[in-house]
Amino acid sequence: MSAPQKAIHPRKVKYEKTLLDCFANYKKMLVIGVDNVGSKQMSDTRHQLRGKAQILMGKNTVIRKILRREQKADPGLASLLEKIRGNIGFIFTNGDLIELRDKVLEKQDPAPAKTGQVAPCDVFVEPGPTGLDPGQTAFFQALNISTKINRGAIEIISRVKMCTMGEKVSASAAGLLSKLKMMPFSFGIKVLYVFEGGSCYDAKVLDLSEDDIMRKFAGGLIQASCLALGLSYPCMASIPHLMSNALRKIIAFSIATSYKLEVAEPFEAYLANPDAFKVAAAPGAGGEEAKKEEKKEEEEDDDVGFDSDDDDE
Repeated sequence: MSAPQKAIHPRKVKYEKTLLDCFANYKKMLVIGVDNVGSKQMSDTRHQLRGKAQILMGKNTVIRKILRREQKADPGLASLLEKIRGNIGFIFTNGDLIELRDKVLEKQDPAPAKTGQVAPCDVFVEPGPTGLDPGQTAFFQALNISTKINRGAIEIISRVKMCTMGEKVSASAAGLLSKLKMMPFSFGIKVLYVFEGGSCYDAKVLDLSEDDIMRKFAGGLIQASCLALGLSYPCMASIPHLMSNALRKIIAFSIATSYKLEVAEPFEAYLANPDAFKVAAAPGAGGEEAKKEEKKEEEEDDDVGFDSDDDDE
């Protein structure tokens, strides 16, 4: 006898139905990162987007299992499956993605530095009084920070870098920043990817303007045209150039082999007697020069006439 199948938890069944309904009812989706985002901030964002979008969170293992099963019917889900990593969620919408992205990113909450946390940005402590008593110099000494005692309080002499972006925050740095009552980090929802029309791409594309898109399209068209010309592959962009090059080759072949072609006759005539074309152009040029000389002589005659009248007077 085969082992009885394990019953699926009703909560997972409900989540799968909700996720599939969202894919069916909405045409666009943002993949968001929610590292260090508190429950209150998520609740405020849900309230802000109510009626315009739907936020759906879930376990990555459950989401991957559902997407793998559904990608047979919708192959476009395969591109989304690769992005299911880390602490992520979905925001489904039928509205404008740029407007939705801006609303999601506008709320950023300040947060303190915690030991072992990866710093999202560089953190500096500026020179000046700290308000701490001299008995707490151990924190500064552990970080090799130059200090002095001024009016019974510790004062930092020069600007000091406490945290480096991408590196973990040390215990000494976290403790000192806490004593200085500094909240150097700000955390909020991050928009990571956009899923639309079966394609998943980086959220940076939302910052591209129409001019940027047209510029990139024109650049791609030029490269495609150059490739088509190099391969002699006919397309709308390359056909005029291919036809022109082919005509030149035909004329050159006709002249080289003395094979008579009507299109090559003017070129053969020129090569046979180049002087004939120069002579044909000469009368026109000479006529213009003659007209200029004649006009100049008439002006000189007019000047002489005015001078004689003055003498008679």
